[in-house]
Amino acid sequence: MSRTNFDMLLQAGCHFGHLHRKWNPAMAPYIYTERNGIHIIDLHKTVAKIDEAADALKQIARSGKKILFVATKKQIKDVIAEKATSVNMPYVIERWPGGMLTNFPTIRKAVKKMANIDKLMNDGTYANLSKRELLQISRQRAKLEKNLGSIADLTRLPSAIFVVDVLKEAIAVKEANRLGIPVFGIVDTNSNPKNIDFVIPANDDAKDSVEVILNACCAAIAEGLEERKAEKADEAAAQAQAEAGEDKPKRARKARKDAPKAAQDAPATAAPAEEEAAEEAPAEA
Repeated sequence: MSRTNFDMLLQAGCHFGHLHRKWNPAMAPYIYTERNGIHIIDLHKTVAKIDEAADALKQIARSGKKILFVATKKQIKDVIAEKATSVNMPYVIERWPGGMLTNFPTIRKAVKKMANIDKLMNDGTYANLSKRELLQISRQRAKLEKNLGSIADLTRLPSAIFVVDVLKEAIAVKEANRLGIPVFGIVDTNSNPKNIDFVIPANDDAKDSVEVILNACCAAIAEGLEERKAEKADEAAAQAQAEAGEDKPKRARKARKDAPKAAQDAPATAAPAEEEAAEEAPAEA
């Protein structure tokens, strides 16, 4: 069963492309028709592409890997932040930091610097600084938080990136391509789908259009995370059972070792009971 349907995408305005004069011929396979000079996207293909992308995203999440969401368009920022946070994935909604992927160690140093500032502020190291120095440090911290706060937990390169508007985020796509990182993208009629591994043809300007697609994709990611959680629980239970099974032979050996002693003690404890029974028998007769 599909995660979306034609009517759902139609209502969200996913079918609206760009003006004919702005189109990229590489998007021709995904265009249904042209109306009033605007290309109309074939939503039947969009439904199929969403399912394909969602299945792949689910498997990535199930394997415990990270997916980096990228969208710096003003009208899309809040949606990306909300949806990525809901599945505990990193995201970039401010200007793309050059070298974010190709020079990842440097980006990590900046993130660590932000954490170090927090540590020094909390332990009182900055207590003796002047107000001016504290203000400079606070501004530096705020700038780092704005640009890198949403990727603070990204300790290694992501296993995939999800891009809204691959034309605007061309640098992010290029870096991912260079490193062989799979790219999922919402691709409008003015963009080139050539370097996108999982193309989702749709309107990438309207908030409703992007949101309905993200809902389906993030639901798949959530499923993958739940399945991973269940698998981890099963593995833990199996390990506990295996450890319990290893203890059984030890208990058996101990029982065999204690058996002779128990046999020696048994007659002494049983004898009084037998004598008492013998004395009581004639009285009952």
